[in-house]
Amino acid sequence: MHLLAKWLLISCMCCAALPATAKGVAVLLDIDGAISPATSDFVERGIARAETTGATLLVLRINTPGGLDSSMRSIVQAVLGSSIPIVSYVAPSGARAASAGTYILYASHIAAMAPGTNIGAATPVQIGGQGGLPTPGAPRSGEDGNEENTPADNDDAMQKKLVNDAAAYLRSLAQLRDRNEVWAGKAVREGASLAAEEALAEGVIDLLARDMDDLLTQLDGYTVTLKNSETVLNTGNISVTLVEPDWRTRLLSVIADPNIAYILILIGIYGLIFEFYNPGFVLPGVVGAICLLLALFALQLLPVNYAGLGLLILGVIFMVSEAFVPSFGALGIGGLIAFVIGSIILIDTDVPGYGVSLPLILTFSAISGVFFVGVVGMAIRARERPVVSGQEELIDATGTVSQDFAEEGRIQIHGESWLARTHTPLKRGQDVRVTRIDGLTLHVEPKKED
Repeated sequence: MHLLAKWLLISCMCCAALPATAKGVAVLLDIDGAISPATSDFVERGIARAETTGATLLVLRINTPGGLDSSMRSIVQAVLGSSIPIVSYVAPSGARAASAGTYILYASHIAAMAPGTNIGAATPVQIGGQGGLPTPGAPRSGEDGNEENTPADNDDAMQKKLVNDAAAYLRSLAQLRDRNEVWAGKAVREGASLAAEEALAEGVIDLLARDMDDLLTQLDGYTVTLKNSETVLNTGNISVTLVEPDWRTRLLSVIADPNIAYILILIGIYGLIFEFYNPGFVLPGVVGAICLLLALFALQLLPVNYAGLGLLILGVIFMVSEAFVPSFGALGIGGLIAFVIGSIILIDTDVPGYGVSLPLILTFSAISGVFFVGVVGMAIRARERPVVSGQEELIDATGTVSQDFAEEGRIQIHGESWLARTHTPLKRGQDVRVTRIDGLTLHVEPKKED
């Protein structure tokens, strides 16, 4: 029995000395939809959280048509500075990593795609309505007698700078991650795209995986270079933790939508104007101030054309002023034109999904137009309406003689006794009509029978 006990004790000590199989954690972040300031904030905080919690790796599951250049570059910088391996995985089938998504995929330590997905079309979208690239074979400035330095040539030069900068940026990422540098240039300059199988064959991506389980299986034993040192991934017994967007990300997603920001601006402006003209209501001022502050926060995240914002605010002020300083249409029409133009050019980018919706602009313009027409109509009707108060209302009014008089006496009108003058002798009880007013004396004449 003593020998058996010793044997069991020695066996337990040996088992305790054996290294336990560590179960790592893979953090999963979804980039679904257009890449916005909310997306970059979500990814940056997700990477920081994964680093502090000691995650084995982080997976970015991508399905995006592209987005804002500034947001994309923020994500790329966070990926390049990460202390843990980052895998970009375009999934599920039917997803894409277009435009900005291509840069993120190239920047990641490992690039993977699911069958039925695609990547590419990374040409930067023009900003501010600039012209596109020149058509191949088209005459340049100074050729065929054309003048040099035309506006179109200047627009072409600016677009070339944007394309060259984007191409160099993507090529630098390709060199860093040892991926297809030639195709990176084509994706930017020619808008080239590849299906998942083609991307793998061209050396654009590293893996082709059906789903997350297949991806983790292929990553097991994969070697990645992490800050000048090689790391072998151990994903055979790893658990995946999906990080959902928190309230901050959801709030940023809502208010950073150009349409929501546009609505917040208008509610804020109208609320404050209503409060200024009606002090004491409180609620319109409070709501307006909150909405305006949220709108200003959203505008600092978006590529805003401040000329458009100025026209928008000026248009609202002009239309509201029409109600208090009737100009018979001058302020209202000018304000409506400024409002529409400012709304259209408010967001200074042609990136899909990052402009103010035209139906929304037309709706608010129609509402403002109806308000303006109503104000002008009331002003015209008020001008044509007879005076119903004050001394002016007494002109042509009918009164009754209180006593007989030939030149000066008193009459009753609207229940009041007035001193009256006349050139025609009047009898008590006779009806008279007021012809004019001289101070507090009414000039009257006998009322003619109809």
